[in-house]
Amino acid sequence: MTTRRLFQAIGWLCVLAVIALSLVSPALRPVTFLPHSLEHAAIFAVTGLALGLGYPGGLARHAAMLVIFAAAIELAQFYAPGRHPRMIDFVVDALGACAGAALAAVITRNRSV
Repeated sequence: MTTRRLFQAIGWLCVLAVIALSLVSPALRPVTFLPHSLEHAAIFAVTGLALGLGYPGGLARHAAMLVIFAAAIELAQFYAPGRHPRMIDFVVDALGACAGAALAAVITRNRSV
């Protein structure tokens, strides 16, 4: 497996984890020692980084897709029992994802992954 394919797999696993953690009942969601917003920023940053390294090039396209994904996750919470979408979560998610994608763009700019 190439490094690029590994990052693609990690990226898609992160997407699935975000979906599951965002829509599961709050009673089943794991709790960490991190503040709520930092949890959001971290998982979305890792997702953006992994997808950016797995699919290099096209930072604007990556950022746009990640922002749409962050919005979709928050909107889906309207239909998830016990979950509530919040604008601050969307903003933190989108910023984290874009930061991860931007870091991937910097990493891949001067070398191939």
